[in-house]
Amino acid sequence: MPDNIEPIVASPAPTTTAAGSAELHEPGLSRQLSNRHIQLIAIGGAIGTGLFMGSGKTISLAGPSVIFVYMIIGTMLFFLMRAMGELLLSNSSYKSFSDFAADLLGPWAGFFTGWTYWFCWIVTGIADVVAIAGYVSYWWGSLPLWIPALAAVTLLIGLNLPTVKAFGETEFWFALIKIVAIVGLIVVGLAMVFTHFTAPGGAEASFANMWNDGGMFPTGIMGFVAGFQIATFAFVGIELVGTTAAEAKDPEKNLPKAINSIPVRVMLFYVVALAVIMSVTPWREIVADRSPFVAMFALAGLGIAASVINFVVLTSASSSANSGIYSTSRMVYGLAQEGDAPAAFGRLTSRRVPANALYLSGVFLLAGVVMVVVGDSIVEAFTLVTTISSLCFIFVWSIILVSYIVYRRRRPHLHEASAFKMPGGVPMCYVVLAFFGFLIWAFTQKTDTLHALLITPVWFAILGVAWAILRRRPVQMARAAAFNAESGER
Repeated sequence: MPDNIEPIVASPAPTTTAAGSAELHEPGLSRQLSNRHIQLIAIGGAIGTGLFMGSGKTISLAGPSVIFVYMIIGTMLFFLMRAMGELLLSNSSYKSFSDFAADLLGPWAGFFTGWTYWFCWIVTGIADVVAIAGYVSYWWGSLPLWIPALAAVTLLIGLNLPTVKAFGETEFWFALIKIVAIVGLIVVGLAMVFTHFTAPGGAEASFANMWNDGGMFPTGIMGFVAGFQIATFAFVGIELVGTTAAEAKDPEKNLPKAINSIPVRVMLFYVVALAVIMSVTPWREIVADRSPFVAMFALAGLGIAASVINFVVLTSASSSANSGIYSTSRMVYGLAQEGDAPAAFGRLTSRRVPANALYLSGVFLLAGVVMVVVGDSIVEAFTLVTTISSLCFIFVWSIILVSYIVYRRRRPHLHEASAFKMPGGVPMCYVVLAFFGFLIWAFTQKTDTLHALLITPVWFAILGVAWAILRRRPVQMARAAAFNAESGER
């Protein structure tokens, strides 16, 4: 998106920015994110905190079969993104899934999707704050964990209070660090394998380490299933790639390019990186509560390199939390403009920043500080919040697929005219929805994720009560009447 585009007055439909936030096409929020910012944010979005923090536990659960876990999830979400891409390109007024959900399913769907997406990023941000505290303890183990957690929240608010361009520039460099680190890790790891590097008292680096200790499925089928629990979180926010491209100057070109690159990113950032890690470090030696990226270099005796990688994963968690607090503040701002949130959150500062909405998100992120204070284990806290986040993202992803199914039934002419049709069409939507059902079942197989699964419905109950009240307001009744009238004409 060029920097010289000025905000224009349009219908109050929320749009999703590079960080996945909702904002309005109206004189208000300032469009200062350049194409350079958008592209790096999109690429960096493919490298989630779950890859760095959660992959250790995933490997301990599934062993080398974890690479198949990531491949399967990545493949299914590729079809999700293709469905989303076709929907976004079918109507130039669509800028987010909340838009087409409200248009195709009704105002209730826009409300539930918008607020759940806000909640998704809040919970993800809490997970990132917990992860940041864990990474800092690598250097200062005696430091109380609540100190780095509180410092992280304070810093994130400070980074987002200036102009949006300040956020974009910060996120640009965060993303660049992650990309360079992953590529560097793969190169160094491959060099260790080809030179038969042997750590002091450890095994020799070899590709055979992936299958010479129990085969590719050493923990059995249930271990393989359990791997999906944590691995799912590594992909949350993948839909940002599509919505970011939709905000670019040439969405017809950039959106398909961004979505079609997802398989390459999954193979490089997840499958290749983890295969290299398990080749250098036998999977049984990877500790569940430590980042395997750090552990790989530590096992090899490269202490300085381990500190560098720890800094990188700390940066990754900060990047994710930074995007989260930015996106949630803009989402609340957009909801306020629609009448779905208190009007106070729709106010802007002189720099066109929704400060009240930003402070609200920051307050909720403080829950991450509480979790590291009262929790006994960083990994247990991380598992709880990542499971809740994953379940809520699955809801948002499901809304996207259901919207596509309705779109195909009600607007077949738009599908025929589409230059970016979803492969497999409606039948593939049902396949991916069935896969999401499998993921929810997988969450029931472990006690820690089951607890989170049982807690999550509370959020939707709260939304249901809120919508029952809001739907009686004149503005919502007018939207519902317009939707019903349009649906009756179809």
